[in-house]
Amino acid sequence: MTRPPTAAQRRIIDAAEPVTGRLTGTQAQLAALVKRGLAFRHPRPPHDHFLTPAGHRVRETPPAEVAETAPKDTAPAETGVFAARIGGEEAAETGPARIREVHSAWQGLLELRRMTDPGGARDRPCGWERTHLVQAAALALEAAGHRPAGAHAADGGYRVRATPQPEAVAVREPDAEALRACAATLEKAGWQVGAHTDPRTRERYLLASPRRT
Repeated sequence: MTRPPTAAQRRIIDAAEPVTGRLTGTQAQLAALVKRGLAFRHPRPPHDHFLTPAGHRVRETPPAEVAETAPKDTAPAETGVFAARIGGEEAAETGPARIREVHSAWQGLLELRRMTDPGGARDRPCGWERTHLVQAAALALEAAGHRPAGAHAADGGYRVRATPQPEAVAVREPDAEALRACAATLEKAGWQVGAHTDPRTRERYLLASPRRT
């Protein structure tokens, strides 16, 4: 489990601007949030810091009810940091609360695209997505309403996995029509998508990479 933010980090996150997620704090505090993937430093002057989608999710989640001074043998608390479903998870929640979480994370990612793109574009992946390929592709799919696979191989639904190829993920979905729908969703979300056939199993799958232009 991921260690939850410290009380000081949580105060900085909670005080972020509501829409842009712009943060205020010391350079050391902001750098610590960047290291944890909860914030990013804008590449253009004045180089402000903003919440990442994970940081937005932390802000929307009530603080863990575990004091930072808990005994060392106490299991760490859940942080509530959002993680997209990549397929294969055990008994994943699918109710209204999850739908709200996914929508919030996707909107945060679109805002992150806008803030980091030189032209303010929201239609192509940003730097965070290129360094978190599996999570980024899975978020695009889940936000569009596609169903992730369950824990068993026989379950339908998508599975997003890393590949040896640079900046590419594999998306598998046993239903051919659903696989084509996944391809359309990723293309709309700014990914380059190609359909391929596994030479051993003859299974059709997608290779998707973040579009640059």
